[in-house]
Amino acid sequence: MKFPPVFTLTQTIQQLLYDLDVLKAGYELRPVPAAQIINLRRASLLKSSLFSARIEGNPLELSDVDDIHPGNQNTRTIEVSNLVSAYEKLSDIIGQIVTPDTLKKLHSLVLRDISADAGHLRMEESAIYNQAGTAVYLPPAPQDVRMLLDELCVYVNMTKDAPAVAAGMAHIWFEKIHPFLDGNGRVGRLLSSYILKKGGYDFSGLVPFEQYLDEHRDDYYYFLGRDTQDVTEFVEFYLTALLSQARISLKTAYESGKPDKYAELLPRRAEIMRMIEDHKIVTFDFLARRFRAVAVRTLHNDLSQLTKAGLVQKMGSTRGVSYTVRNP
Repeated sequence: MKFPPVFTLTQTIQQLLYDLDVLKAGYELRPVPAAQIINLRRASLLKSSLFSARIEGNPLELSDVDDIHPGNQNTRTIEVSNLVSAYEKLSDIIGQIVTPDTLKKLHSLVLRDISADAGHLRMEESAIYNQAGTAVYLPPAPQDVRMLLDELCVYVNMTKDAPAVAAGMAHIWFEKIHPFLDGNGRVGRLLSSYILKKGGYDFSGLVPFEQYLDEHRDDYYYFLGRDTQDVTEFVEFYLTALLSQARISLKTAYESGKPDKYAELLPRRAEIMRMIEDHKIVTFDFLARRFRAVAVRTLHNDLSQLTKAGLVQKMGSTRGVSYTVRNP
């Protein structure tokens, strides 16, 4: 591919930008109440991290990662935990000049405790393969990577393009350079999130656009994988992803304005409480079937903590045990 990538300001892009601006203006006039922001932002951060990992093949579900702690981590949960740390780090670099070292630091966070290459630019030839094992794109030679990253960083720091366009452009530009042996997709999405946040288009951190990308993964890889300097189609797809997810996420945020009596619980435990409420009485086997990816020991611990908190009443013993919501 010839660098730098270019795009045409098509009528479609102009309309998408207009719709984004209308949505942004509406949100600024009617922001989500501060009392809700903390929990909603936490959930969005976890979704951004989880879906960014899922795009790369991590099979975890939201219920698998809502209670990550050192004692229950494996390679898959470490990957998501690392991404949470990296997304949180974006707030610290707002206002700073983005350099190749900035991207290397993000990469070191993404692959911490996963790869010895964390934070290191690739020093060998690489290729991007499709599911059939065929090389579909040959990235630049390793000796050119640093120079190309310098050019990308100049664009990120100096561009006059609309922030949402710049986020899409920077993302595909980064992926085409493919500066690392692994983790390029995750760091590229972090970079585009940084640009959205810096430009005021992150909607208070409530829009995990990575969720749309995961749910439309085939289209995402198709537009990302085209070996052409003109990346207009990818920019259109990226803006569509951002606008669509923003509409969904903000609608959900506004609808969640009614008081949630389980808001202070961990997400999985809150979901357990809602299931018990809906079904009046449930068995452990019922819950285990609904949370197949959660270890039995972890699920038992959730129920034990809910019982200790006076929210759940345990009835029966051994295999006949069941649970119901404890009346106040």
